[in-house]
Amino acid sequence: MANLTDYIDFSQPTFYYALANILFNPIYWNILARAEYRSHILTRLAGGSAFFGCAVLAVSIFSLGIFRDYLYHEALAVQPTLALLDTDLVKAIAAVCFTVGSTFVVSSMWALGFTGTYLGDYFGILMKERVTGFPFNVTDDPMYTGSTLSFLATALWYASPAGLLLTFVVHVVYRVALAFEGPFTAQIYANKDKKKN
Repeated sequence: MANLTDYIDFSQPTFYYALANILFNPIYWNILARAEYRSHILTRLAGGSAFFGCAVLAVSIFSLGIFRDYLYHEALAVQPTLALLDTDLVKAIAAVCFTVGSTFVVSSMWALGFTGTYLGDYFGILMKERVTGFPFNVTDDPMYTGSTLSFLATALWYASPAGLLLTFVVHVVYRVALAFEGPFTAQIYANKDKKKN
């Protein structure tokens, strides 16, 4: 009878490097963004410029994301593959997932703009109104959905059970992050509306 260890090599350090980075990234940006909102620490470190503080945070988030993706690919490169997933049909599904995921990520970045994408609201750089057009009319969280789909696409493309497990972790981590981010962002905009009235 097959064991999980027949499909995932838990002895590979690269698996844990990828896992650690997947877990770390949302914790990192949520802690820093909330610290900025409460104490304006990044704005103060940026010489009083909220935009520059946001830009520094954006560069760090983007860089950590690139590093996370690199670690994910490195992890999958040394993991066992599953013949059941190594088919043209699965590769076609992977291509669709990657296309949809990338479309969600890029179009949401376009719709939100630079500061909207990179937590500008925590810096007091607020949008005039909530974005409701594409892709937000398809899913409430297109960045996270799109990113998860891209991870899934990569796991399927490489026929990697370890990739599927890491993709599940990505999904869970993003759901947890949204549970914290959603209400907090809503509170920021509710406070903005109170100040208007």
